[in-house]
Amino acid sequence: MGSLSAAWFSCEGLGWGYAMDGGTVTVSVRRRCGEVVEDQAWLTVSADLLGSAAPWRTFRWYKGQKHYSGTYWAATTRDHVIYESRLELARLLFADFDPVVHGIVAQPFLLKAEVEGQVRKHIPDFLLLTGHGPVVVDVKPRRRLSDPVVAFTFAWTRQAVESRGWRYEVWSEPREAELENVRFLAGYRRAWLFAPELLDELHRTALDGVPLGQAARLLPERSELSVRAAIHHLLWTHELHTDLTEPLRPSRVLRRAA
Repeated sequence: MGSLSAAWFSCEGLGWGYAMDGGTVTVSVRRRCGEVVEDQAWLTVSADLLGSAAPWRTFRWYKGQKHYSGTYWAATTRDHVIYESRLELARLLFADFDPVVHGIVAQPFLLKAEVEGQVRKHIPDFLLLTGHGPVVVDVKPRRRLSDPVVAFTFAWTRQAVESRGWRYEVWSEPREAELENVRFLAGYRRAWLFAPELLDELHRTALDGVPLGQAARLLPERSELSVRAAIHHLLWTHELHTDLTEPLRPSRVLRRAA
């Protein structure tokens, strides 16, 4: 994701390993038509099937609920994706901003495995389809990662996911400045809100090395507010880059994508 460094936690090296036969791991998927495909061999189910799945479970909103849940419209998929907490929403924002991600599925499947003589079940939070292969993501606050039940579940899930050469990620709180910058730029993610001729004009404008605060004034015949918004859109689409590890200030220098 360019200059971004999302926070994630690895169970590797902590001595968590379980006697688990990859051939006994199964997965159940809910198709978008409502059909349920149950207990398929994990190692043989295609990424296409998992990537086109509907959420295995959904949720309802009610007064006084502890979790902040909702739906997010992702520019990547041009569709709504559900989330069950603010932290999951943060991971969605980072996924939507990541140019290598081309598919996002929430609550993608039910994974089952026999671990230490018992059948274990787990529903990961997200499946990301990327140019480097699928990534299975669980989102959890950093303070809860040391919980034995959480650590156990994530450890056997990691084994199952990595048994087929996919990546497994446990994602916790990112850096606050990065999150705020991505959240801000997400407000400019809808391409149809920007006039194509304005974007074309910005593509022809010498913006490389120009501070963000000055860039919007390089097209004096156009509204400065419109130009600034279009520049923010180009930052979202990675046609322009700047340092997002610190607060997005007018002094931030713009760079053209290589």
